[in-house]
Amino acid sequence: MFQKHQPPLAERMRPKQLSDVLGQEHLTGVGGVFQRALKGGFLPSIIFWGPPGTGKTTLASLLAQYVKMPFEILSAINAGVKDVRQVIEQARTQRKTVLFIDEIHRFNKSQQDALLAAVERGYITLIGATTENPSFEVNAALLSRCQVYNLKPLEENHLRALAQRALETDELMKNSQVKSITEFEALWTISGGDARKLLNLLELVVLNLAPGQIIDNKTVMQSAQQHVAIYDKSGEQHYDIISAFIKSIRGSDPNAALYWLARMLEGGEDVKFIARRLLILASEDIGNANPTALVIATSAFQAVSMVGLPESDLILAQCVTYLATSHKSNSSYLAIRKAQAKCREKPNLPVPLHLRNAPTPLMRKMGYGKDYTYPHDLPLNFAEQEYLPQDISGEAFYEPGENAREKELRDFLKRRWKDKYSY
Repeated sequence: MFQKHQPPLAERMRPKQLSDVLGQEHLTGVGGVFQRALKGGFLPSIIFWGPPGTGKTTLASLLAQYVKMPFEILSAINAGVKDVRQVIEQARTQRKTVLFIDEIHRFNKSQQDALLAAVERGYITLIGATTENPSFEVNAALLSRCQVYNLKPLEENHLRALAQRALETDELMKNSQVKSITEFEALWTISGGDARKLLNLLELVVLNLAPGQIIDNKTVMQSAQQHVAIYDKSGEQHYDIISAFIKSIRGSDPNAALYWLARMLEGGEDVKFIARRLLILASEDIGNANPTALVIATSAFQAVSMVGLPESDLILAQCVTYLATSHKSNSSYLAIRKAQAKCREKPNLPVPLHLRNAPTPLMRKMGYGKDYTYPHDLPLNFAEQEYLPQDISGEAFYEPGENAREKELRDFLKRRWKDKYSY
C-alpha cells in the first residue's frame, strides 16, 4: 500500500504556512506575536521552549521562509563547534542565515559562546529549541539576545483536527481507504500532546488495517503494543520513561525506580534533566512529610552538575532510593493549586488594611497597618488575627497529610487557630 522510501507522515504533514499550524495561537494567530513582529520583515533571534511535538522546528522553518532567509538545521545531540563554525562562516561570507539548533540546552559553554559572537555580529539569526527551561541551560549572555517564546502542549481538539486532516489530505493516507476515527482516546493518551508522535502512530495503525476498517481504541492499542521502542532520549520514549520513573518513586518502589533510572542512564539521558525532575518530585510528592527530601534532591542536583558522568549514577541512585523510601504527601501541591484556583476565581480581593505597609503619613492616616499585632510580642509568638481577605476568611488551602510529620503540623495549627480552619 505504501511506497518505499517515503518520509514519515509527520514530515509529510508539516505545515507549509503559519496559518496551517494547529495550536500556538498566542504566537501565530491574528494579533499574535509573530503577526506583529514580522510586519517589518525583521526576525529576531528566538528560543522556543516547550514539550516535544508542539511545532518548534516547523515554526522555525516557516519564520525563515517568511523573511526569505536561508535556513540551516543542527542538532545539539550530534553537532560540535566545528559544525557551528562552518554554518557561521558560510553565513558571514555569503548571506545572513537562520540557524536552527534543536535541543540547544545540550550545547556546552564553548558551543554557546560560538553562537553568541555570530548573533552579536549579525551573521546569523539564531532559533533554538529546548524542552528544558532555558534559564537553567542557556548562557545568560546568549539568552539576553533572544526572545523566549513558550510553546504550549497541544490540546485534544488540535490533535483530532490534525489526525483528520492527515486522513483527508495526505495522498498515502487517502489511498489506504481508512476514512474514519471512531474513538480517539487511545491516540490521545499514547501521543501525550505530541503531534509528531500522533502522526507516526496514526500511520502505523493505518499500515496494519485492511481497507475500509475503522480506527478505534482497540486497533490503536494493538498497533502500539507491536511497536514498543527502546528508550530514545531525543524522541518518543523520553517522556514515557521519565513518567514511569517518577510514578515508581511516588509509589515507593525503589526497585522499579532504579530500573527506569538505569534505562535513562544507559540511553544517554542528561543527568541534570533527571536530577531536576527529582527536585520537583521531592516537593510535589513528599513535601512536609519529610522536608529533608528537598534538601537531598537539591544536593543531588548540585552534585551531578559538578561531577557529571559516569559517577553521577551513584549520586542519582542514592537520591532515588531515599526519595522512594520516604513518607509521601502531596498536601503542599494540592494547597498551592487550591490557592491559585481561588485567585483566578476572585483575582482582585483587597489586602486587609492592618496587613498593609504604611511608609508614609498619608497611608497611616488612611488606616494602613492600624491594629496589626506583631506575633513576637505575644506568648507562643502567635497573634490570632485575620491574614486573608475578608471575602475568603476561614478558607483552608493547606490540608496536612496523614503522616507523622504532618500530623504534628495539623496539631500545631489546631492549637493556634482552634476551629477557624477546621483542623
